[in-house]
Amino acid sequence: MLTSEIEHYLREDIGYNDVSCTLVPDREVNAVIFTKEDCILAGLDVAMSFFDHLGIDAQTQHLQGDSLRKGDVIFSLQGSSISILRAERVVLNFLGHLCGIATLTRRCVDTVRKFSDARVACTRKTTPGLREYEKMAVIAGGGDPHRFNLSDAVMIKDNHIKMMGIEPAILSARKKASFTQKIEVEVESTGDALLAAGLGADIIMLDNMDPDAVKDTMASLRKAGIPEHVIIEVSGGITPENLEEYARTGVHVISMGSLIHRSRWVDISLEFM
Repeated sequence: MLTSEIEHYLREDIGYNDVSCTLVPDREVNAVIFTKEDCILAGLDVAMSFFDHLGIDAQTQHLQGDSLRKGDVIFSLQGSSISILRAERVVLNFLGHLCGIATLTRRCVDTVRKFSDARVACTRKTTPGLREYEKMAVIAGGGDPHRFNLSDAVMIKDNHIKMMGIEPAILSARKKASFTQKIEVEVESTGDALLAAGLGADIIMLDNMDPDAVKDTMASLRKAGIPEHVIIEVSGGITPENLEEYARTGVHVISMGSLIHRSRWVDISLEFM
């Protein structure tokens, strides 16, 4: 995390007249950060950025993606009492949020693994300013980050198609994109999926299709002899509750905005020793 980002988050929480943290004598103390429920660990590097910035010695025996049980200690801390108090809420907020995303992601990955080896991916439906950290939490949970931003790949979505049509949009993308950028096309019908495949799309996203429609489209693509390198992704309205149905469809990627916007914060606490 950049120093400017660390200072921004700390300034937001500390404000201009921090009486709360300066009530205590500023002396060397020990503290622990621990989880109050089972979870998948994410956000270690983010927490370390704040500890390093504030001169707090932080030790951990864990790695990103570790499975933690209720009561497990994440960090053992030593440093200024005031500095630890000032780091407390910002660090716990990041850890609680990111562990929540990683925990939900792991749950979804485990569900899919019962039926296929499809990747479980997140989307760009992230909290503004926190995308990098939220996507890293998805990775910690065993998921795929998908695109970090618009420059990572070319995605032709429904609004592009409404303005241009599938064929002109794909041809334009192939002219403008670098050889390192894959071209993904979002479709809502079997016919459009077949058209996109025939025009050389690298990834075909089946958007807002129910599981039966996805199965039918997959069968049509196989019958048409779609090249093996073409990736089939499904997205739109997929949740932990209906994930199993999509895991049975044979797609290569299942992308879920719900990995982030439906995740629940994990209860994590800090206590002085």
